[in-house]
Amino acid sequence: MVAFLPVTTMAQSQSQGGVQRSSAKTSADSKRKLSANKQAFRAAARPARPSDAVLAGLHGTQDPLSLRSSVAYVVDQETQEVLFSKNEEAVLPIASLTKLMTALLISEAELPLDETVTITRDDVDTEKGSTSRLRVGAVLTRGELLHLALMSSENRAAHALGRTYPGGLQVFVEMMNAKAQLLGMHDTRFVEPTGLSSRNRSSARDLAVLVDVASEDELLRDYSTSRAREVADGRRKLMFSNTNRLVLNPRWEIGLQKTGYISEAGQCLVMQARVAGRNLIMVFLDSAGKLSRLGDAERVRRWVESFPSKVPGPVTLNVLSAGAARVL
Repeated sequence: MVAFLPVTTMAQSQSQGGVQRSSAKTSADSKRKLSANKQAFRAAARPARPSDAVLAGLHGTQDPLSLRSSVAYVVDQETQEVLFSKNEEAVLPIASLTKLMTALLISEAELPLDETVTITRDDVDTEKGSTSRLRVGAVLTRGELLHLALMSSENRAAHALGRTYPGGLQVFVEMMNAKAQLLGMHDTRFVEPTGLSSRNRSSARDLAVLVDVASEDELLRDYSTSRAREVADGRRKLMFSNTNRLVLNPRWEIGLQKTGYISEAGQCLVMQARVAGRNLIMVFLDSAGKLSRLGDAERVRRWVESFPSKVPGPVTLNVLSAGAARVL
């Protein structure tokens, strides 16, 4: 005899199966969230690693502006007059300031900005274990990735740009170093396109050269200073914001900017900005806190504005006797 289940029983069975699948999915999501929370807790519990500048004895350098950055360099972009210099020859990790070189090469290559690029597992950070809002499988245009890399310092975006460069990632890194040498950035070395590696190193003097060249690129100026950008990754829409809140400040006329941070580098900032009628390039490395790099920029701006005709100086401070900071 063949027994037929009542319709209501079949519906209940399907419902129970759906509940089981839903419960399994919820359980898996909960486990992932718990694992992420544990990793975040462990990272927060670990003592902060001293930056390379601190280890080299640069952080205690006193200056007339009481800057909290171990390294500071301010130069008039048009006359090349150095207005302020503090440990500008120290060769240090530069974190996501690296992305300026990444962006410059992508822009100069004139690759199609509307071409789609897929984020892959190769773009996941294995250097620092950082997270990203760009999921594996996300599909964005090259232009969107370039925008997010500059504006929001998106690591997977920057890595994908280098990975999909003609010839691949290794060729791209070689091009980064070749470009640095071509520009006379002899203190500079790159090993990857994001800045997550502490082996990406440069000096403030070299970085000023990079900012000078990058600020002539209209696309990089626009992308690095935009306030926010919404992108669709193929599944959902995501809103990204600028990592430098000074772009929101009406007192600032910023042409190009980039922030950066890893523990070895400390908080970093480079900008091209118009102050008191002068186009200035500012470089701040190894600032003591996330907001103090912005505070240092404000101190320099007020200092320059207090002498609108000519800044007395230059102010030059160096404590490179330890020598370690000069090692690439």
